[in-house]
Amino acid sequence: MLGLSLVGFAQTDFQQVLKSVEQHYNQPKTMQFLFQQSFAGPGRMTRVESGELTLSKPGKMRWDYTVPAGKVFLTDGTYAWFYSPSAGRVERTKTKESADLRAPLAFLMGRLDFQRDFREFRYRTENGEYHVVAAPKSSKAPYTEVEFIVTTDFTIRELAVKGHDRSLMRFRFSLERANVKFPPAHFTFQPPAGIPIVDVQDDGNEAK
Repeated sequence: MLGLSLVGFAQTDFQQVLKSVEQHYNQPKTMQFLFQQSFAGPGRMTRVESGELTLSKPGKMRWDYTVPAGKVFLTDGTYAWFYSPSAGRVERTKTKESADLRAPLAFLMGRLDFQRDFREFRYRTENGEYHVVAAPKSSKAPYTEVEFIVTTDFTIRELAVKGHDRSLMRFRFSLERANVKFPPAHFTFQPPAGIPIVDVQDDGNEAK
């Protein structure tokens, strides 16, 4: 069900906006962005990080952080790898088709389907951009609400994800490029010499 918050903006027009965003991200084979990521929660200081994001569909993405320097998050189609120099170890998790991967970040992987993953849409226009707010369909999703800020060329400029603990994760994307060629080794994780690899389950616990 669509909750209409903009009088006079036809539902069919809004549906076309969603379809155009899906087509924009589902068609390219590879993509590249600069990103800024912030996290804020009750009683916590806001943490801001940034870097470069590269994608190769299906299932491969690499987040190379410049702030903090050396931090890497990579999925190679089989495993998700996470390394932060401050942690002193590499965490490895088996990649699964989980709800938190498909939505709200499914547009990064070429599997964006708004009607499949979301419900109770609200939207408005502001400064020529579309602000789309939706709730997850799955009651098991680790978030309660997502806001997409969509530009006139149907790119997602900003994404905000609200957690059950009232935390807010915000991503800002810029300098988007489509169908960039990357060497195959770009999506193969190479652990730093001497750094241990720890297998971690989806719930964050170490695998036994």
